[in-house]
Amino acid sequence: MLDGGADPLYLARRLVRMASEDVGLADPRALEMALAAKDAYAFLGSPEGELALAQATAYLASCPKSNRVYEAWNAVRAVVKGGGSAEVPLHLRNAPTALLKALDYGREYQYDHDYPDAIAPEQSYLPPSLRQAHFYEPSDRGLEIRIQERLRWINAHRQPVREKKPHA
Repeated sequence: MLDGGADPLYLARRLVRMASEDVGLADPRALEMALAAKDAYAFLGSPEGELALAQATAYLASCPKSNRVYEAWNAVRAVVKGGGSAEVPLHLRNAPTALLKALDYGREYQYDHDYPDAIAPEQSYLPPSLRQAHFYEPSDRGLEIRIQERLRWINAHRQPVREKKPHA
């Protein structure tokens, strides 16, 4: 492509996109490598910087692949597009004033580090309408194997969140 006149920075952009979309969290170093190649090319120019692009290309080609984050991103966007954005749960809202505290902003927030294994057992981060939603499912390739194990471990330590009734 370079010999055919393609802009090397166009190639660098494609490498960055492939690192995010095609490799993803199966090997997060792929994004670092692609960005480093882009920076090296911008710093060195041709022909020296072309080797950095070739190095990143070889690395990306050899990485385990996963588009699971890309799929999750698209699923979240579809939910938001279909139903609009949901409100941030009250317990996650900042309460810098007495009025906001009186409106229960921040009430019942569980600080992870106050609990064993730094996992608040009943903390939820999604609005009630999305609590049962599941968007990201790691693959069984590369680092996503470990991410999958970690997510299972976290879920095993969390208790189902009970719906809380508003205070009178």
